[in-house]
Amino acid sequence: MATPETVGTLGEIEALKRTVSRLNQGEHAIVGSGDDAAVVATTEDRFVVSTDTMIEDHDFRLDWSNFYDLGFKAIATNVSDVAAMGATPTALVVAIAVPASTLISDLEAFADGLRAACELLAPGAAVVGGDLAASDKVFISVTAHGALNGLEPVLRSGAKVGDIVAVAGTLGRAAAGLALLASGNTDAVSAYDDFVAVQLRPEPPVASGANAASAGATSMLDVSDGLAKDAARIARASEVSIHINRRDLDGFVAMVEEPARAIDANALDWVLYGGEDHSLLATFVPGSKIPREFKPIGLVVEAVAGKYEVSLDGSPIEAKGWDSILG
Repeated sequence: MATPETVGTLGEIEALKRTVSRLNQGEHAIVGSGDDAAVVATTEDRFVVSTDTMIEDHDFRLDWSNFYDLGFKAIATNVSDVAAMGATPTALVVAIAVPASTLISDLEAFADGLRAACELLAPGAAVVGGDLAASDKVFISVTAHGALNGLEPVLRSGAKVGDIVAVAGTLGRAAAGLALLASGNTDAVSAYDDFVAVQLRPEPPVASGANAASAGATSMLDVSDGLAKDAARIARASEVSIHINRRDLDGFVAMVEEPARAIDANALDWVLYGGEDHSLLATFVPGSKIPREFKPIGLVVEAVAGKYEVSLDGSPIEAKGWDSILG
């Protein structure tokens, strides 16, 4: 029986060759992977750039995620940030550091996940370059680029009193998946594997970002750290407060009630404070035609005494959620 090939036995050049050959080409790369830098076509004199990192045992665990999952999630978490600016993803560069003992088949699966996420979430976008290095743990860094296509970027700081607060995508499902995995309840994990899939391979509503920008969204961001925490970011940046209606969250809560009962968790807490759904939270001028994929959940209200708060049915709630440093 042949010894499995690893990154260490193949070396950087062959390992990269095996990996890059599995990526899609995309529509925007003039020069892709293989040179010192990629060359990407742009339609105007400005573009959107975002970057993010994923670190083993902090952002993911290899006993929960396989390398395909990691590739998929690495793309999803970055194209959602581009979408939150109202832009369309065009090209990404990915750096990954892995132990030398990593199987080349795992690296190929990682590339397959990258390609699949690009094709599903951001058609036309592709990984156009990156880097491969050795480390004790898996470390992934992605930089994503996006085109505004003549639209103005949508910032966090534009919300105005009276604006409608709305969300596109899911809330609480990724948190449910994480809690199921952490519970160690294998029966519950199996029974609710669709929630686990949202945690491992999120599918943010990427096209909704440009739709919101076209509809005149006044502010927007990617809900990566939890509804309460990310709504508070808009509130602070825009110097307003945000009022969320509890009844408008009922549909989101109902979606996660079954897995919550299975492991004795609080479904509303997942919806308010759970991160990694990578939905889009936006504000719209009253009377504007809000894209149908956005569900109104509240209003932008005036801040009282300089306190930029988020409230649920009028009662302030804590701006808590995922912290990239503290976890």
